[in-house]
Amino acid sequence: MARLRISVVEYLNTAPLVWGFTDGPWKGKYELSFTFPAECAEQLRSGAADVAIIPAIEYQTIPDTVLLPAMAVAARGPVRSILLVSRRPMERAQRVALDTSSRSSRALVRLLCRSRWKTTPEFVDAPPDPAAMLQSCDAALIIGDPALRISVKMDALGEKQPSGEECCSGDPEQWPIPGLQSFFLYDVAHEWVEMTGKPCVLAVWAARRAVVTPELVADFLASRAYGLARLREIAEGASLKLDLPAPALETYLRQNIDYSLDAEHCAGLELYFRMCAEAGLIPAVRPLEFAPLPARAFA
Repeated sequence: MARLRISVVEYLNTAPLVWGFTDGPWKGKYELSFTFPAECAEQLRSGAADVAIIPAIEYQTIPDTVLLPAMAVAARGPVRSILLVSRRPMERAQRVALDTSSRSSRALVRLLCRSRWKTTPEFVDAPPDPAAMLQSCDAALIIGDPALRISVKMDALGEKQPSGEECCSGDPEQWPIPGLQSFFLYDVAHEWVEMTGKPCVLAVWAARRAVVTPELVADFLASRAYGLARLREIAEGASLKLDLPAPALETYLRQNIDYSLDAEHCAGLELYFRMCAEAGLIPAVRPLEFAPLPARAFA
């Protein structure tokens, strides 16, 4: 019997969710592929994947799918891996480059510009290269590991990274973004929480309705539990790949990323969908529909 196909975001912040599948007891049970968030959604949409971790907004655009319960990539405050880097305060930004890797983060920036900063800049799609993006735009959205790299470099410089404040470094060799000595840095999840008072749900597990079984849901919940119990091990492995200090990566996984999806998260997700519909980013709001929790999840 063919293995179910799982499409996974290749960023560090999803590693704990799939650690049981990559390095744990369920290794080999599912066919895994790793790519960028937007491509995970396309694989689920096209039928190339049976289950995928997708940008939250994509749940509204992929029919005949359900959410796997209790799991997400979310944040209750600064997330540190979704950043807006700007040459000027966002209230004055006229042209904003949006990383093409994730559609949820792009929608969040549009909502923040509309409702928090009360501005209507021109938005430009761009590959995730901060220096190149800022050559032609006032601000740039950077997500995932490239954004985390900027955050860790800011830590090394002793910057506290208050969202929306100007940051700078005197030594060109230490500049977090080549060619940019000073800039305004915004943590997108923090800005959302400040604006709404709700958690920021960034990505969710979605599955084709036909493949969902109690065993599948139980395996995904168990894989998350397995990963959350091994965050130090995950951080140490990622340190070699990303060439970043393991303690900083472990802190990021423990303190900045929230892997739950409870009633409060769902309220934040529903608010996000309503605001997206009001802004014309989605045609209508599709209610949240979850696969049932398996009985053994309560054992």
